[in-house]
Amino acid sequence: MFNKPNFSGVTEAQRLLIAHWYECRTSEGLVPRDAIDPGIVRSTLASLSIVEIDAVGEGRFRIAGSRLRDIFGMDVRGRRVAEIAGTHGECYALGLSSALERGNPVGGVIEGARLHAWLRLPVADEHGDLTMVLCHDELIASRRALETPAEKTASPRFAA
Repeated sequence: MFNKPNFSGVTEAQRLLIAHWYECRTSEGLVPRDAIDPGIVRSTLASLSIVEIDAVGEGRFRIAGSRLRDIFGMDVRGRRVAEIAGTHGECYALGLSSALERGNPVGGVIEGARLHAWLRLPVADEHGDLTMVLCHDELIASRRALETPAEKTASPRFAA
């Protein structure tokens, strides 16, 4: 596991979530599900989802915020990740796998008709296994929303 963040997010909400995720890490480098403070993530609930990965590696949406309907065109709560088609669904699945394999936050931006900023944060279950991913997905009106005030004169950073 890495001790330093290698991805700091591309939106202000993502930076807040990543900072909280790192604050919740145990000495083993894991973030237990019950360590996430609902009060910290309250402002981002509409853009949050939690995907649980079963023993065969299939993901299912346990929780899905209302803004995910704008991205996927349907309510995804209770659905398998494999049911989500298109670029957003493929990216969603790849992000889940990458976060679980690395044990660290991953994210980026999907460019299309609208910009889709995404974040995946691995979370451990009560047995200490990485079986859940806290996800944040946000549609962005313009690239300006991706820049912090200090970065307004520089090009934005993107990392996965």
